[in-house]
Order: sequence, then C-alpha cells, then structure tokens
Amino acid sequence: MVKKNLLLAEDDELLASLLDYRLQKGGYSVHVANDGREVKEYLEKATPDIIVSDIMMPYFSGIELIDYVRNQLNSTIPIIIISSAGNEENVLSAFELGANDFISKPVSPSELLVRVGRELNKL
Repeated sequence: MVKKNLLLAEDDELLASLLDYRLQKGGYSVHVANDGREVKEYLEKATPDIIVSDIMMPYFSGIELIDYVRNQLNSTIPIIIISSAGNEENVLSAFELGANDFISKPVSPSELLVRVGRELNKL
C-alpha cells in the first residue's frame, strides 16, 4: 500500500510532534510545517493528499490557508482544521471557505487518525 502524504501545519511543537508520531504510526508520510510561511513553501513544491492545519499560526492563518488552497491553487485537497479557537465564527469561516472537517482542541490523536482516513476514503 502506498503511503498517503499529509501536511501537518501546527505551531505548537509538542502537539505537532505528538500528532506527527501518531499519524506516522497510522501509516501516513507526514510533513510538519510550524508556521504559515513553511506551509506556503511546501505547497509551492508539493501536493499533499490531505492537510491538517491549526487556525492560529504565525504569518499565515489556517483560514488564509483554506482560502489559498481553494482559490489560489484551485485545489480540492481535503483540509481538516484543528483549533482551540473553536468559536462559531471560526468554524463557520472555515467551512464557508471549503474546509472538510473541524476538530476542537484538545485533539485526540486517535480521533484525528479516524477523521483523516474518512476524508481520504471519500476520494
């Protein structure tokens, strides 16, 4: 089975490390970006199978990321947003711009793994 490529955009290094470990154990090839600049640089060179992104990141927010992927790149890559800023405005903005799923922090690595698999199985 070919490993699916996942872009994980998370500025909390401890959480990024935990999720990276769990996703790799789940069979994914993971690229971690610690801020919005790294996200854009990666997307200019590669096309992941799925993106998991925090909303609150330096240089380029998760909301801006959704807009960039959907409108600049014209891509339908599945995007799962994770955020402690799970207020209704952020959730609605994420979905209106084209996010596929939204998970409030604290994130269960096992739940994330299930949701990633579910999104990829829709393709």
